[in-house]
Amino acid sequence: MNIKILGSGCSNCKKLQAVTEEAVKDAGVDATIEKVEDIKKIMAYGVMRTPALVINEKIKAFGRIPTKDEIKKYIKEV
Repeated sequence: MNIKILGSGCSNCKKLQAVTEEAVKDAGVDATIEKVEDIKKIMAYGVMRTPALVINEKIKAFGRIPTKDEIKKYIKEV
């Protein structure tokens, strides 16, 4: 599973990364978490507000920090 955190490196982006890492650990899945800070790459996803969560190239949330339970739900949907 490939998970991307899209954002400039702001505090919300860092918090999303931390919550995502916790959710992956709790879910017990094998996942690669990548931080994407390049604005052109972020815009290629059509995301206009960060932070954003992308799982296997599908945008799951943007402009907010989903809860750990929400992220675990997204992971299970894959």
